[in-house]
Amino acid sequence: MVNNYKEVLYESENLETGRLLLRKAIKSDAEGIYECGGDAETIEHLDWGGVQTVDEALNAIIEYYWSRPGIWVIEHKNDKKCIGAIDIRLEPDNESSSFGYMLNRNYWSKGYMTEALSEVLRLCFEELGLNRVWSCHYAGNEASGKVMQKCGMKHEGVSEQERKIKGVFRDVVRYGITKNNWLINHSK
Repeated sequence: MVNNYKEVLYESENLETGRLLLRKAIKSDAEGIYECGGDAETIEHLDWGGVQTVDEALNAIIEYYWSRPGIWVIEHKNDKKCIGAIDIRLEPDNESSSFGYMLNRNYWSKGYMTEALSEVLRLCFEELGLNRVWSCHYAGNEASGKVMQKCGMKHEGVSEQERKIKGVFRDVVRYGITKNNWLINHSK
């Protein structure tokens, strides 16, 4: 892992894919964050309780999205609109990271999250020099697992009733990918 990972992340405040711009949040993203975080179906499988108003979304931007590098909103280039968010949570001592994401349900099943995660994985392995990236989803949110699989991540197991989310014990489904496996997938 590079020693100056914070510098790399600050320099990577804008990541671009074919259809998306992953960028630092701005105040005007509050409406887009509210559309995601205020929608019960979108946040059903997240630890986060969401937001009830656009003002709460703005507070989330100020308190969370601006709290550290490695948190991006996902802007749909054609719509010029914040449609979700993705972040990495570095573990420098282990040269690894986990991640989380959410996407406005009006944009589900169109490949947007796969596109965003692919770019974040590229950053993790090519620019940050990480050895491993992992994440999980809760049982019942298999679409999230499919995104991870499409990005080359391998299913690593299930921990039964590991987390109590919104009053319900949930199984946690884990995925991971190493740099070597990522390189194999991207050298074709």
